[in-house]
Amino acid sequence: MSVRERLGVLVEGGIASPARIRVAGREYRWWVVILAVYLASRVFTTTLMVSLFVAATVGDWHFASSRTEPNFWTFSGSWDASYYRKIAEGGYPTTIPTDGDGNVQQNSWAFLPLFPVIARGLMFVTGLGFYPAAVIVATVFGAAATLVLYRLVASRVGASNALWAAVFFCFGPLSFVLQIAYAESLFFFLMFAGLWAMMARRYWLIIPFGVAAAFTKPGELALPLALGIVFIARLLAARRGREPFAWRERAAVIVAGGVTAVAGLAWPLIASFVTGFPDAYVETELSWWTGFIGRVAFVPLTPWFLFTWKYASVIGALLVVAAIAGFAWLLSRRSVRALGTEVVAFAASYGLYLFAVFLPQQSLFRLLMPLAPLAGAPALAGNRKARMIVLISGIAVQPIALVLLWFIGYP
Repeated sequence: MSVRERLGVLVEGGIASPARIRVAGREYRWWVVILAVYLASRVFTTTLMVSLFVAATVGDWHFASSRTEPNFWTFSGSWDASYYRKIAEGGYPTTIPTDGDGNVQQNSWAFLPLFPVIARGLMFVTGLGFYPAAVIVATVFGAAATLVLYRLVASRVGASNALWAAVFFCFGPLSFVLQIAYAESLFFFLMFAGLWAMMARRYWLIIPFGVAAAFTKPGELALPLALGIVFIARLLAARRGREPFAWRERAAVIVAGGVTAVAGLAWPLIASFVTGFPDAYVETELSWWTGFIGRVAFVPLTPWFLFTWKYASVIGALLVVAAIAGFAWLLSRRSVRALGTEVVAFAASYGLYLFAVFLPQQSLFRLLMPLAPLAGAPALAGNRKARMIVLISGIAVQPIALVLLWFIGYP
C-alpha cells in the first residue's frame, strides 16, 4: 500500500480525494458510504411513494396526469414521462402538430433522446415495459450521479463536506426525481462527470460527457461556458506567474469547449431539419409556456421578467433583480469559492442558462438540482446546526412535494 493510500487519499488527474470516510468512529471506503446513503434515501422515498400510491388508489384520488395503466410503475412515470415513452417506442414525429391557428402544440421534440434510447436498450435486453425500464435506468444513474458528486466536492473541501453534499442531494425535497421515469438523474451524472473532468484538468474527457448531456436535457451549454471562464482564469494566472498553463492544455480546453458548445446547440437544428419546420424546437418549448403567460415570442434573458411581471408587476420584476443579486452574492462567498474556480464557474454558467431561457414555474426547483455541488460549501456542510435544519427540512418537505406534484400540479 502506498503512502497516499495509507493516508486515505486517491489522486486522479492532479486532484486529491479522500478514499475513506469516517462514520461513527470507523472508516469505510468512500463508495460504500455514499452508496449506503443513496440506498437509504431510495428506501425512504420509495416508502413514501408506495404509501401515497396505495392511499390514492384506495381513495380513488384524482391524479394530476392521466394514467392508462394504473400501477406503481406508471405512478413513477407521471407528468411528461409519456413523451419519453413515445420516443422509446416510436421515435420522433416527422411533422410538428399545430392547432387551427397554426400554433405549435406540445410534442416529443421538447425531450432529448439519450434517456429513452437507454431505456429502449434495457427494454430490448430484459423484455420489460418502458416504465419499469426507465425507473431502473433513472435509479442507477441517480447512484452514479451521487458518487461523482461526492468525488468532485471531496477533491476541494474534504470528505465530511462532500458526504453532506451527497446527503442533501439524496434526501432533498425533490430527490424523488432520482428514481422516476425522467432524464434528470442521467443528466446529473453527465454534468457532474463533466465538471469533475474539468476540475481534474482532463479536458478531453469533458467531450464525451458534455456531448451526451447535450442530448439528455437542455442546460449542457453551462459546461462550455464554464470552460471559457476557466480558460480565462488559468490564462490570467499563467501570465502572472502563478501556475503553468501549457499550450496542449489550452488547445484541449478550446477544442472541448467548442465541441460541447456545438453539441449543445445541435438539437434545435436537428428538430428543424427532420420536421422541415423552422424553429421547431423553440416553438415546441414555448407551447409549454402558454398556460402561464400565453403565447409569446422567445427573447433570451426575458422569461423571468415576463413571468413575474404578469403575476406581480413591478414587485415581480424587483424580485427577479433581487434573486440575481442574491445568487451573485452567494457565489462570491469565501466558503463557496473554496469549492474551486470550476464549481463557481459552472454554477454561474448554469444559473445564467436558467435565467436566459427558462420560464420560472414549478419545474424551477427540479432544475436547480445540478447546483448540488454548492451544498458542499463548508459554511453549510461544516455547520452542524445548519446542516441538520437543511436535512430535516428536505425530509419533511418531500411528502408534501409528492402530494402537490402528483395530485395538484406538475413538477
